[in-house]
Amino acid sequence: MEYVERPRSCYIPRKPIPWNAQLEDAPHRNSFASSSGSWSVVSDSLDSIALGDSFSSGSERARHSPKDYRAFSFSRLSTASPGFQVSWLEGYSQSSPAVNPGNAHLRPSDGDKASLFRKKQTFDMYLANVKKTDNANVQYEFALFLLDSIQNRSTESTEMTPDHLRKAAKSILRRLSDRSHPHAQYYLGDGYASGLFSKGAEDYDRAFPLFVAASKHGHVEACYRAALCYELGWGTRVEAARAAQFYRQAASKNHPGAMLRMAQACLTGDMGLGRKRYREGIKWMKRASESSDMQYNSAPYELGLLHESGYGNDVFPDASYAAQLFTRSAELGHAEASYRLGDAYEHGKLHCPRDPQLSIHYYTCAAEQGHPLAMMAICAWYLVGAEPILEQDANEAYEWAKQAADLELPKAQYAVAFFTETGLGCERDPFEASAWYVRAADQGDIRAKQRISTIRAAGGFDVDEGPSKGKKRTDEHRPKWLGIF
Repeated sequence: MEYVERPRSCYIPRKPIPWNAQLEDAPHRNSFASSSGSWSVVSDSLDSIALGDSFSSGSERARHSPKDYRAFSFSRLSTASPGFQVSWLEGYSQSSPAVNPGNAHLRPSDGDKASLFRKKQTFDMYLANVKKTDNANVQYEFALFLLDSIQNRSTESTEMTPDHLRKAAKSILRRLSDRSHPHAQYYLGDGYASGLFSKGAEDYDRAFPLFVAASKHGHVEACYRAALCYELGWGTRVEAARAAQFYRQAASKNHPGAMLRMAQACLTGDMGLGRKRYREGIKWMKRASESSDMQYNSAPYELGLLHESGYGNDVFPDASYAAQLFTRSAELGHAEASYRLGDAYEHGKLHCPRDPQLSIHYYTCAAEQGHPLAMMAICAWYLVGAEPILEQDANEAYEWAKQAADLELPKAQYAVAFFTETGLGCERDPFEASAWYVRAADQGDIRAKQRISTIRAAGGFDVDEGPSKGKKRTDEHRPKWLGIF
């Protein structure tokens, strides 16, 4: 299978869109509820470690990877908008034994984010007592606490450097991994895969065997990660049959990413499954949709695509239900679903009413996650305005187009060239406009090629008069200036 590079970052908008809409009135909202919990390593038990006492595990909580380990985009079912790719391989939180060490006694003087490790002596005391205990879960939680301290540490000077804390955590996790502690095996492997424990370089040669080892002890996320390694050749050779085996094992334990991958494999017949198994694929898709969360939010969107157009005799077309599923994915943070809803509320698609407020809201949700077409949609809204919700603002329109152009969207590059050529929302600069036209033309934008030909035929820039800044949006139509949208 072809290796697919993951995006390294996403754009956070320079200025948020004014938003006062009452989303509760949206016809496809409130059918699904979601919440994202956060955990804290701070409670009252770290004092027990300092005293040399052992303590038992508390309630289960979700653990996040040190950083998102992959975001791929070869969804077999969706037709994503150009310039943005829909991912079905995303980070997942694996429940682990929870003990909540605390620093409440430091808060009166240092505040809620006080660092326990301002002094090396304090760190050495905790570490020495953790090593004395035979409770593997205590040691595991302390290792995670050390890693969290790196991110939450005070800006004040301290003798404990992040590298010191990271090495101590790695040492603890390695010892626990040698004792076959599944959560330690997974987190150590995740640290190698993310570069946390390998100086920023992804090291799947070390991560893969740790994922396999943890999966043998029933660690669901490790099982899913091992399946990814087998399918994509990370730290091992590509073995589709083994990948399918691990995916099925994780899916049987309700892992939403694994269930979605099994659904796609059944519907497309890939991963060595041979013939297509439509009913089994639909079953996995529905189960994945029901189990979707903030980390795995693609399944409702993928199922919505099936209901939008129908899928053979197994799924009948239902635009309203498709919009409902898109809304669920959007609420869980799925950018493409947010973009589709913005488009639906703008043009009245999927049985959604025309609603500028909801349209701008969902476009903004998608744009905040780096969706270039959503950025261009917001650009268009700023050009025409949607009073009293959004005032016309050519400067903001240019800024949004520029952000989309920086993400290599050809139509955005053409738009920036036009803005720059005419001085709409920015200073007029024919030479910069020419450069943007060339960038858009290099990516196949026909209008940019035509404009370059016109400029060359005229022997230079023959700047046309820009569009009227006073033109307002009508109820039924929005002007497409020079066809840039």
